[in-house]
Amino acid sequence: MPLVSAKSLLGHAQAHGYAVPGFNCHDLVDFQAILTAAEAEAAPVIIMASESTIQFAGFSYIEGLAYAGARETKIPFALHLDHGRDLDNVVKSVRHGFTSIMFDGSNLPLAENIRLTAWVTDIAHRVEISVEGELGQIPGTEDDISVSEQEAGMTDPDLVAEFVQQTKVDALAVAIGTAHGLYKGEPKLDFQRLAAIRNVTSLPLVLHGGTGVPDALVRRAIELGICKVNVGTDLRVAYTGSISRAAGERKFSDPRPLLNIAKAAIVQVVRDKIRLCGASGKAPAIQI
Repeated sequence: MPLVSAKSLLGHAQAHGYAVPGFNCHDLVDFQAILTAAEAEAAPVIIMASESTIQFAGFSYIEGLAYAGARETKIPFALHLDHGRDLDNVVKSVRHGFTSIMFDGSNLPLAENIRLTAWVTDIAHRVEISVEGELGQIPGTEDDISVSEQEAGMTDPDLVAEFVQQTKVDALAVAIGTAHGLYKGEPKLDFQRLAAIRNVTSLPLVLHGGTGVPDALVRRAIELGICKVNVGTDLRVAYTGSISRAAGERKFSDPRPLLNIAKAAIVQVVRDKIRLCGASGKAPAIQI
């Protein structure tokens, strides 16, 4: 199946009351695990590559993995640039077949965030690539991007309408109390703020920092308009933790048995998140 835009997936999710999970990937093991789990659950997914992953693997390799996966699966999925801040990477994403782009201008003054996000949307929409913008800053560390609690700020509902209207984004990432990385305590999500945001825009809303958020809070967020839930740290922990436990003090000359163990661990995490988002069984109904 050809790669699809995130807009088409999120539109179906919004219309049917579930969320599409977005999974950060880094290599072949991640790609295969995510698509294996998606096929088992008959669920749409969004495979995301951050700028640090692109620096690690390269655009051509990520493009090759995605399009190889598309030839092998009947599951609709999008290839998404996650937290793109470098405009050069945005342009390269367009050229390398990405079907969704997140431009993260949340660290910029509002006017500059709007201006640059609108520029990204303009070039992306010309080739039917969907765009996710971000308003408000989410604390924590996402690959090479770190935001302190002092720098972070919740999404202001009073600014949402202006941002959406001027940027013409297809989805909006909101800051409502989640964080990137591992939580030090239990997160507290501001559902009143989320409801206020939903009241001023009909766009699909995106929840970053999905790792470690209690299931009940994720489900409530979906009820209030979240249509995409990003998951990254859970996959990395499953990947590295499963290999560490399996290897122990033993020495291996062949990495494949360990990589298969990691793949199985990632598959289970992905399946659990798909079910949590209510996306299981939704793929066959999506019209591409």
